[in-house]
Amino acid sequence: MRNAPCRPRRMQLPGTTSMTDQSHKPLVVGIGEILWDVLPSGRQLGGAPANFAWHAGALGARGLPVSCVGDDDDGREIIRRLRAMGMCCDYIFVDKAHPTGTVDVALDSSGVPTFVIHQNVAWDFIPFTDSLEQLAARAEAICFGSLAQRSPASRNTIRRFLEASRRQCVRVFDINLRQSFYSRQIIEDSLAAADVLKLNDQEMPVLMKLLDLDGGEQAAAQSLMHRYDLRLIALTRGGAGSRLYLNDGDPVEHPGYPTKVVDSVGAGDAFTAALTVGILRGLPPERIGHAANRLASYVCSQPGATPAAPQELADLLA
Repeated sequence: MRNAPCRPRRMQLPGTTSMTDQSHKPLVVGIGEILWDVLPSGRQLGGAPANFAWHAGALGARGLPVSCVGDDDDGREIIRRLRAMGMCCDYIFVDKAHPTGTVDVALDSSGVPTFVIHQNVAWDFIPFTDSLEQLAARAEAICFGSLAQRSPASRNTIRRFLEASRRQCVRVFDINLRQSFYSRQIIEDSLAAADVLKLNDQEMPVLMKLLDLDGGEQAAAQSLMHRYDLRLIALTRGGAGSRLYLNDGDPVEHPGYPTKVVDSVGAGDAFTAALTVGILRGLPPERIGHAANRLASYVCSQPGATPAAPQELADLLA
């Protein structure tokens, strides 16, 4: 996409409609894992898709999580907590055979987390239902990752959900490489299904090696966009901000916002939510980069993945 000189590039994807009616709340779905993050400071509700849906809702979308919990106290507490946060739980399924997921989270001196993600838990078995097929057909954006695709059952559900969505739907692949829970096939299939790729600067070299991409970061980004017909790649760089790669010209860079990091859990999900809502609103990449970095920086300054943001942050994309 190349606009006239001196005009900001816009990231409206082919087949989407810019949301000029700011009262409209787009239906934005995060599908995949939901769980308890067990941090040194205590237990926090987690899972990238649920975090994403919550932040999208805070930014003016209708954010819906799709996942599965166990028929146990942990699962019931997740549903209670989501409802207390004002979130819809209609698509949080209950699995009687597997426990609710948990993740042990350790933080280094900079607040950067490492994860031990337990297997054979409820979100590994998200069922595909008629209600999910109907939801997919109404979604205006879908965010999905690689982690929930580690199991055949949830991988099948995510793929069918994407296939059931409309052509105009914006499909965001927030790659989230964790432990050994990914493969080249899963990554390539996901990229082929996506319009937008979001990853961080630690994941980029892993992806380059996995997919045999030569050259530096920018060359790899352009290769990914051409190979998989992506419209946008968002690369986050921790405290150094972000780069947004479009399919023409140099990346749109943002230096980030300095903050005292409490923990960075959920910051990437907040960034992805702002990115997605900004795309749906047809905003220029410079404004989206500003909003996404502001929100991610705020989340880093607070404990947990879903802190309530002040109104000024909620209005960044209004």
